[in-house]
Amino acid sequence: MEKISIELIPDEEIGGFTAQIPGIPVYGEGETEDSAIADLKEAVQAYVAAFGIKDALARISRPALRTLPMSLEEFSCA
Repeated sequence: MEKISIELIPDEEIGGFTAQIPGIPVYGEGETEDSAIADLKEAVQAYVAAFGIKDALARISRPALRTLPMSLEEFSCA
């Protein structure tokens, strides 16, 4: 079984989390990370039922992550 990455985004204003799989146009929301992931699973199941597993797998984005020896301040325009 292939592992996938799930992005968990905290909502600073109202609390809770949004969960998504990069590339698949669905998301899940919940008060906790686990509840957002459970909601995402339901959304992905509905997506796969509508468009098929091949479509979902083809859409998954696998970003390359790299750590750079710099600070965020170096990106500012100041």
